[in-house]
Amino acid sequence: MSKVDGVTETGGRRGFALLADRGRRGLRVLRDDLWTARSDPLPVFVWLRWLPHGLLCLAALGIGLGGVAQLANDGGVRLNPGASFAIGLAPAGAVLLALRRPVAAWWLSTAATAVCAAVVREHLGQIPGVMLPWPWTAAGIIAHLLVMLLLALRVRARVAVEALVLTALLTWALEGGWGGSGYQPTGVAAVVLSAVVTVLGIALHGRRQARAELVEQTSLTAEERARRTLLEERSRIARELHDVVAHHMSVISIQAQVAPHLVERPSPELVENLAGIRQNALEALTELRRVLGVLRSEDPEDPEGPYGLGAPGTGAAPDAPQPNLARLGTLIENTRAAGLDVSAEVRGAVRPYTPGVELSAYRIVQEALSNALRHAPGSRVRVEVVHRPDGLHLEVANSRPRRKVLPSPGAGHGLLGMRERAAMLGGRVTAAATAPGGFTVTAFLPGDGTPPDGSLPTPPPVPTTGEQTP
Repeated sequence: MSKVDGVTETGGRRGFALLADRGRRGLRVLRDDLWTARSDPLPVFVWLRWLPHGLLCLAALGIGLGGVAQLANDGGVRLNPGASFAIGLAPAGAVLLALRRPVAAWWLSTAATAVCAAVVREHLGQIPGVMLPWPWTAAGIIAHLLVMLLLALRVRARVAVEALVLTALLTWALEGGWGGSGYQPTGVAAVVLSAVVTVLGIALHGRRQARAELVEQTSLTAEERARRTLLEERSRIARELHDVVAHHMSVISIQAQVAPHLVERPSPELVENLAGIRQNALEALTELRRVLGVLRSEDPEDPEGPYGLGAPGTGAAPDAPQPNLARLGTLIENTRAAGLDVSAEVRGAVRPYTPGVELSAYRIVQEALSNALRHAPGSRVRVEVVHRPDGLHLEVANSRPRRKVLPSPGAGHGLLGMRERAAMLGGRVTAAATAPGGFTVTAFLPGDGTPPDGSLPTPPPVPTTGEQTP
């Protein structure tokens, strides 16, 4: 043998081994896909509920009666009652089985077709003038189409195509390979119709999967949007509170620097301690400014919006003083200028609060007024501020809108930010619609940022008649 012949022979062996390996893998995949009886119940349809299941049961009843009648009486094919009953009901049983186990139902329908074709073939051409349908009977075709449709609706497209190919091979083996005489061929019609219902089932299955994935993605997107909004609100709150802390740290640094000059001949220990306090304050202030540089937005838009109601805390005015309760009057005037009829009432003895409480109170009222401006144009709004011994009570109530409500581009998480601010200070926020079509936001903030007894006080009930609580 020449060297060339040896190389060719070796290459041919390798090619044959490669093809054999691919064939084994293909048979293994085919076995894994179709040699199973796993349960896969037909789901309940949203609008039709159980109607498709009932229709399939009626179709199975008709297929069974038709198949038994054809084998027992029609066309002169007269089998014994037991055989005709068993062979005729097999396709109907396959349809019922396909409601729960579609792959096993396909095997039952295919086996019933092969057995029925073998039985009917013995009677082909025996009756003059009678052309029996073969290898598929009418009942067998209808049953197999339903089974193929139910299979394609619930399995992967590859499995449905494999079942279709095996159906076509069986039909070719019966009609083309085995054959017979004096019959009406039904193989081509059965294969073509099976291909049509398989493609239809694959398309519907893909559409259902795409819809399920879209619903899941929509849910994930909504959750991610809510989480992102919460994180943004927390960052904004942290930025504002850090601004307040930075102010106090600056005051501590200045006082520590001035203190030695207020004492005649201060001791070296006092000077050293005050210098350490000042140095620590300056280092803390540097770290706070570094954090603020990360948290602040680089968007140069006005942080207060066109009416003083926009998103607070952006980077337009990084050195602006933080708002407090004293600026509520300006906020209300800006809201009136935007087109709302706003009235305000302050009750109780005014007392100082921590900067965090005043800032959060201002932002809660600001967000409530902003919501009324967007969602209740032309309404009447009442702002109530009640100073209590245990804290600050806020209530912003608006009537029903008097003008058309335009679509809002916001994310719809303003209430989330209010609750986050109140919870951070140990308070809470409630919001509810009123009977006449208005909306009320009620908030309670402890005076020192934490509840005196460790528990949240109960705010007054939300009005349901459109009137404000006294």
